[in-house]
Formats: sequence, C-alpha cells, structure tokens
Amino acid sequence: MAMPRSGNTLFASIINQNPKVACTANSITLEVIKDLFLLKRTDVFKNYPDHKSLDNVISSVYYNYYKDWPQDTIIDRGPAMTTGNLSLLKKHLGQPVKCIVIWRDLLDVLASFIKWFENEPTAYPNQYGKNNIEEKLWLLMNDEGSIAKELKAIEHAMKPENQKNCFFIRYEDLVTQPEKIIKALYGFLELDYYPHRYHSLDQFSLNGIAYDDNVLGKNLHTIKTKELKLEENPYKKMIPQSIIKEYGHIKL
Repeated sequence: MAMPRSGNTLFASIINQNPKVACTANSITLEVIKDLFLLKRTDVFKNYPDHKSLDNVISSVYYNYYKDWPQDTIIDRGPAMTTGNLSLLKKHLGQPVKCIVIWRDLLDVLASFIKWFENEPTAYPNQYGKNNIEEKLWLLMNDEGSIAKELKAIEHAMKPENQKNCFFIRYEDLVTQPEKIIKALYGFLELDYYPHRYHSLDQFSLNGIAYDDNVLGKNLHTIKTKELKLEENPYKKMIPQSIIKEYGHIKL
C-alpha cells in the first residue's frame, strides 16, 4: 500500500525475484469486493436479503482471483487500510490482515509526477485541458484519485490499533538500505528469507504480464534498473505555493 510514485514498482521488482512470492501490480480485487458488497444497497437485494450467499461470493474473491498463480504468497497491492476496505477484509479474507505501507513524502511524490508529465506528453495529467503545473497537481489531488485514497489508507494504518498489523517502509530507506528493509519485511511476513539483488533490476512483469502504459501515459511504471540511488528531484522547486500550503505539512 502506497501512494503512486512512492517506490511501488521498484519494491515489486525486488520482491518478485523470489519465485515463491508475488507482489502484484495495481490490483482490482478490493474494487471487486467493494462492488459486490454495494449490491446489498440495491432494491433487488433488499427485496430478498440473502446475506450469507452474497457473503460467500465476497469471501471467495481473493482465492478465486489468485487460484492459478504459481506463487505461495501474494502481496496484493491496494488501499487495504481505508476504514471500509479494512472492515471488509477482516470479515472476508479468512486470515489475519497484514499490510505493507511504503511511504514517500507527499511533496516528493508530486515532484516525481511533475518530472513525469513535464517530460512525457502522453501522461494522463496532460489530457484534461489543464493549463499549468498547479492545475495538474490539483487534478492529481482529487478526493477520488489514487493519491487521496492511499493517503486516507496510510492515515488509518498509522492509528495505534492498526500499526501492529502494518510494516512501514520509508522510500528513502528502501533505496539506501534495501537489504536491511527486505530482511525485516520477511520477518514481518514470517517467510524464509530469499537473497535478493539490488542492482541490475528487471522492469515490472509478473506471470508474463507487464503494465500497458499506453493507457495512462508512457513510462509511468518504468524504473531505473542499474542500481538503487537516492537523488534530489529538481522538479520539487516547481511545486506551487498553493500546493505546499495545503499539503506540505503531511509527514510520516
């Protein structure tokens, strides 16, 4: 669980070196569960409220979705720790909920977006008639967008009652001390450690499927493969004051 541009794809590229573990791309499973649950609000369901039968379907989502995957452990990527999602998972997952939270400061996330959409004409923030960086960033911070949803999930994960079920990774730590972080993660997941490499990485691909970035914009999920290196993003200086005033205080 993490905001976009926070190291999700980098993390998955590392973890997926282990043939027994799969860290997914952006996952639709929580959306499937939510949509099934929302059927309970329809007139058809209320007219014949068979909760047990529909709950059986909801409880089968994860297991049916991943039943043909060869890996033993699946790290499903989505905003699992929002209030609604966590409630559904506790009821329907059938096992304790463990969540991995990757955190990158929000302004660094936005700077990464600026670097992307300023250099990639096909980037989706360029497709909505917005005239400048400020308008594009406000578009990205839409309440229904992925940044806002992940922020809400992370805030909920930080509550004392939820922290014990979460493993927090700062982006900077993942890049500068990856082996220490990954070893600790294996302990949290109660898995046997696998010796990962932290250089000569692969672009994200899982079970023969890669991202089709023609949908949202080229290079959205492209990572630097040669080595892990923490770099200052000069595009951070281009973040407008209106954005800094609204979101600059958000820290982990």
